[in-house]
Amino acid sequence: MSYQFNDQFNAYTQQFAAVAARVNRLALENAETVFGVQLRTFEKNVEATTAYLSELTEARDVESYKSLLPKGLQVARDNAERVAAAGQEVFGVTLKTSEALGALAKSQFEAATDQAQATVAKVAKAATKR
Repeated sequence: MSYQFNDQFNAYTQQFAAVAARVNRLALENAETVFGVQLRTFEKNVEATTAYLSELTEARDVESYKSLLPKGLQVARDNAERVAAAGQEVFGVTLKTSEALGALAKSQFEAATDQAQATVAKVAKAATKR
């Protein structure tokens, strides 16, 4: 009996370790993708803002400043749109990761249920033979 328990415990431990590694990998891939999206967005926003500020520092008269004001508003709007688009992309990536984790959990519950039903059937069969 002890041998069966140890064997079953080892199988559960290996299964748990495999699932934990897969969950860890999915979470790490999600974090990496999210960080990449946010970093690209930040880089684009910094480049656009730096280019605008460079033009602003080169302006020497009031007319130049007047022409640069609408451009500054456009840069700000473009930056905000990029941040919003990045947020949507991050949400989509996170949603896909959540779905993958849910599917993994569902498969583990189904496997555990099948295994429990097989054990119950085996015990019931052994009990009826007595």
